Amino acid sequence: KQWYQRRVAITAGGDGFKIAMRTLDAGRIGVAGQALGIAQASLECAVAYSQQRQAFGKPIASLSTIQNKLADMECKIWSARLINWHAAKLKDDGHNFTKEAAMAKLVASEAATYCAHQAIQVLGGMGYVSDMPAERHYRDARITEIYEGTSEIQRLVIAGNLLKEMVQ
Repeated sequence: KQWYQRRVAITAGGDGFKIAMRTLDAGRIGVAGQALGIAQASLECAVAYSQQRQAFGKPIASLSTIQNKLADMECKIWSARLINWHAAKLKDDGHNFTKEAAMAKLVASEAATYCAHQAIQVLGGMGYVSDMPAERHYRDARITEIYEGTSEIQRLVIAGNLLKEMVQ
């Protein structure tokens, strides 16, 4: 009973690298989604804390510096979310999505790190306390910039595809 001798091929042959790269592209959309969840959680943590923490007799959410941080976090999250949705739509429709998946992964992972960092800034010293989720969000965000290709690799993929598109 040598079940392992049964051969199943998914292509006629010679397409292994292309299939591996397409799988990596799809994974990048997933990592972007994960990074977006981390970014959103960081924003929600910062908003909740800023509404309850009092300084000068009022919530710190009323301070313009805090509001600027929250606004920038929201803008980065929505920018990344829209790029990720676009990449996923291209994939679902059967179009090439290599560049867009790399863009989604790059923008979302960097947004997650930015938002996690800003959440720690809003929380101040409480941002480093392991009882608060902000420090975990930062650790989780940083890894999204590494797996499925570092941010530097994403930039190479984006530029390489962009240059090919511009020649055509």
